[in-house]
Amino acid sequence: MRGPVRGRWELLGGLVRAAGRGDALSRHELLSVRGHSAAWLFPLLMLVGIAVADVTTNVFQIIAWTVLVPGVAAAICGVWSTAVFAVLSTAVYMMADLVWKHREETGMAGLLLVALGGVVAVGVAAVRVGGERRMLHMRDIAETTRRTVLRPLPVGFGGLDHAAVYLSADSEARVGGDFYDIQPGPHGTRVLVGDVQGKGLGAVETAAALLGTFREAGYHEADLATVAERLETRMVRHREHTAALGRADGDRFATAVLIGFPPGPADAMDIADAVDCVVFGHEPPMAVGPRGVRLLPVVGGLPLGMAELAPTGRSGTPPVHRLHLAEDETLLLVTDGVTEARDPAGVFYRPADDIALALAADPRSAVPARLVSLVRDGTLRHCRGRVADDTTVFAVRRTPAGREPSGGG
Repeated sequence: MRGPVRGRWELLGGLVRAAGRGDALSRHELLSVRGHSAAWLFPLLMLVGIAVADVTTNVFQIIAWTVLVPGVAAAICGVWSTAVFAVLSTAVYMMADLVWKHREETGMAGLLLVALGGVVAVGVAAVRVGGERRMLHMRDIAETTRRTVLRPLPVGFGGLDHAAVYLSADSEARVGGDFYDIQPGPHGTRVLVGDVQGKGLGAVETAAALLGTFREAGYHEADLATVAERLETRMVRHREHTAALGRADGDRFATAVLIGFPPGPADAMDIADAVDCVVFGHEPPMAVGPRGVRLLPVVGGLPLGMAELAPTGRSGTPPVHRLHLAEDETLLLVTDGVTEARDPAGVFYRPADDIALALAADPRSAVPARLVSLVRDGTLRHCRGRVADDTTVFAVRRTPAGREPSGGG
């Protein structure tokens, strides 16, 4: 009997090791019916099936299976439910030993095996449930961090129709080095979209520092060039601070696009089509409208934190460009998670091609909410769902006069 018992302990051990793995939220959703847990049904049906099969057939040996029931419960049920199944399994085994008495394999050794397996399963369930609670707590912290760095943007915020999609390369952290925000103020509404070099908590910290400066400078400063200078200064100060701490990421930089929508009524043509733009080493924005996609004539400059590398006699801060958009055109800004997405053959994704096809089929694809969904789906389809870098798709335009904003993604 040593061989079979050893094999059963190894199988139980496999269930024990699997108990702590997996996504707790996904498991709970799959094992719930109308919001109520139904996880207990599987081990219950398993135990009943074992008992019935043992009584009515000569195929199963009850010792080979009842010990697994609390192990299965430990993987999907709570601590108390697992304890109940441990007791039930022991009781079923005792029924087989004392009442049915038609199995030579039953006896004290088998009873101890079932009882000990139940005790181990209860302990495993306690460890698993504790780990899931800690994981859910960490998810709550990550979600709070994400909402702090990438704060929720109300529909129609700052008189803009906007939508955004953010995909973190780190599915556990749920936030990375990409950042975006809208800041309305007395001097118009400013938009910032960018990407911090590198990954990890250092990138998140840098993004938070830049967004904090943008929210203050974007509100108070009348000149968009001054806002750009404040962002450059903040990046340098942050880098000096991390270097003074002796951290290895002291040479971090960031690419970004700073957009300024001048103040004024939406029906004033000299204001409605005017947009100011500063590009810090980032992919320039695209203008997307019912008539197609066009690249905007923007000359980019150095990334944030690298102004000192500018040639002598030339400002390290990129220039401000005045652009003109049609009323129904949307500005599309993406990070390198989109532009550097590759398929298995190594071919880069070209979002403009997908957008042009979608516009030809339906001009309403230029609406921000539809546009970001289109680019997101195209990116994931192109790279087969394997996002190698943080990915942001941001679309924004003035809310057309007399229309309600379409809502953010």
